[in-house]
Amino acid sequence: MKKYNFLFIILLGTILSNCGGAKKENNSLFTFDTAHFKEQYQPQESIELNLLNPNSKEVDSVVYFVNDAKISSAKGLGKISFELKNQKLGYQNLKAIIYYEGENTEATDRVELVSNVEPKLLKYTVVNTFAHDTASFTEGLEFHNDTLFESTGQKGNSYFRKYDYKTGKVYKQTNLDAKYFGEGITFVNNKLYQLTWQEKTGFVYNATTLKLEKTFTYKKDIEGWGMTNDGKYIYQTDGTEKIWKMDPASLEMIDYINVYSGNAKIKSINELEWINGKIYSNVWQKDAIAVVNPTNGSVEGVLDMSGLRKFIKNPTAEVLNGIAYNPKTKTIFVTGKNWDKLFEIKVSE
Repeated sequence: MKKYNFLFIILLGTILSNCGGAKKENNSLFTFDTAHFKEQYQPQESIELNLLNPNSKEVDSVVYFVNDAKISSAKGLGKISFELKNQKLGYQNLKAIIYYEGENTEATDRVELVSNVEPKLLKYTVVNTFAHDTASFTEGLEFHNDTLFESTGQKGNSYFRKYDYKTGKVYKQTNLDAKYFGEGITFVNNKLYQLTWQEKTGFVYNATTLKLEKTFTYKKDIEGWGMTNDGKYIYQTDGTEKIWKMDPASLEMIDYINVYSGNAKIKSINELEWINGKIYSNVWQKDAIAVVNPTNGSVEGVLDMSGLRKFIKNPTAEVLNGIAYNPKTKTIFVTGKNWDKLFEIKVSE
């Protein structure tokens, strides 16, 4: 079996979502000429855009758009070539505004842009193993000032805590109201941000005192899953293939990427950690961590964590979830929901 096929299985499994070809949205006057469209494109390729004019209308000019950004204009029905190298992965929404005989109309279509990166199967070594609270339904894990913080889910048992991972001693714990299902956390600009699952509510705490400073409502109609940050922006997941980019000051979603491994998008992206310019991500229900390019969404590497299962003794342990990078030791800490172990690992190629 080829290495790529192995990665495909351990990472995607039954959550594979191959997006298929173009979605046609035609009007009666002009349509994109899709005869030469490919089912999927890669970033190094270009797409030829041309329009069909079955009613032989006299066309003055055409303005072309990709994802609502103007890319070109042409006299008459002149065709254009558009390079895809600077586009984010996922569906590219095509639009042409056609000016003809004193009127104008639109033609729309879409094509799918997939990754041209073959993920590397990364290696890891377990450096240390620590006890982990089996009552913790882990949703977020992050170091702040050399101290580990963990957030948990389940209504009535959601909290985040600051604790000594070596001894299990809890320094401070903040419980959420029983109506909330807690999700991921991250620290940026001396604030601690926390998500909830389906309540569309987030919280901002003082990172030093852990006092609640603000409650906010999501600006998009999404669920809250995992969080991380690059020192300036917050990245969060919603249970789909998307990783959203949020401005921590305004709490506005300013961008997103779609995560793809090869020609398939990866759904159920979960807990996140920013490590050396890449986003390490749990994939819900999979014992694997994807290493994602934060610019375009390509999966560049995969950690197969299934080997840790043999060390977990708690019969009610659930999925792998929780990634925390310790910049002091340059090691990664991983655990799961209700796991009895917290693993410190070193990653290599």
